[in-house]
Amino acid sequence: MEIKTKVNKTLFGASMSFMELLFHSIVRSARTSSGNATLGLGLVMFQSLLMLAVFFVLFTVIGIKSAAIRGDFVIFLLTGIFLFLVHNKAVKSAMGAVAPLGGLTLHTPISSLLNIMSAVLSGLYLQVLAFAIILVVVHILRGGLEFYNPAGLIFPFFMAWASGIAIGLMFGVLTPFAPKFIPMLANLYRRANMITSGKMLPANYMSASMVAWFDWNPLFHTIDQARGHAFVNYFPRNTNMEYPVYLSLTLVMIAMMIEFWLRKNMSESWGKRSKI
Repeated sequence: MEIKTKVNKTLFGASMSFMELLFHSIVRSARTSSGNATLGLGLVMFQSLLMLAVFFVLFTVIGIKSAAIRGDFVIFLLTGIFLFLVHNKAVKSAMGAVAPLGGLTLHTPISSLLNIMSAVLSGLYLQVLAFAIILVVVHILRGGLEFYNPAGLIFPFFMAWASGIAIGLMFGVLTPFAPKFIPMLANLYRRANMITSGKMLPANYMSASMVAWFDWNPLFHTIDQARGHAFVNYFPRNTNMEYPVYLSLTLVMIAMMIEFWLRKNMSESWGKRSKI
């Protein structure tokens, strides 16, 4: 019996097939990550609101609101929390998606690129939707939220997400070489971002010696730059957007080269040993 295989002979046909696979992969990833998309959306909203409430109470009780930028204190908290969450989620999603011998990547319409894109885009979709709902609710309850340059917030938000993907990819491709140490290091990095992201203290208010402890972190730069667009009276002096861009591009290129080498040279027995 002759088996006919459907082959896309045109670039447009191949692109449409990839987009179809990507769409179904995103839907599958969104449903399987937390049971269903609605539950996932609720969890993201709960996590964001919980962090907002905790930091609001913490700053109020301790009496360190003066450490925040002069202006709307809620906007100060939201810019830090939203970018922190989207970055950490991207790190976790990208790290779990890049697996040279894992799951669906062993089947031929599934490529590493498709696996990575579906994981990170499904997480981004849920987070953007949750953040939008939170902003609407806060706007209604407080009678308004005023951002100095809302359009300017898009690029720092995107780079917080993109740099998270780049760092997650590096953790993911290095995991087979140190299957116990690298996941532990990734967890340490995500938890350290609670402090090293600078979401609790603007970079302009730090001393030069203190900035040196934070400016290695791309999230520190994106949060501070976002606040420069959120507040009319804040002009970031110690951060820039070039560093997150160049770091992300460099890490992605290195990670994909390592991933390509692993797919060509890594045996299934190595993959099984890395799970022990």
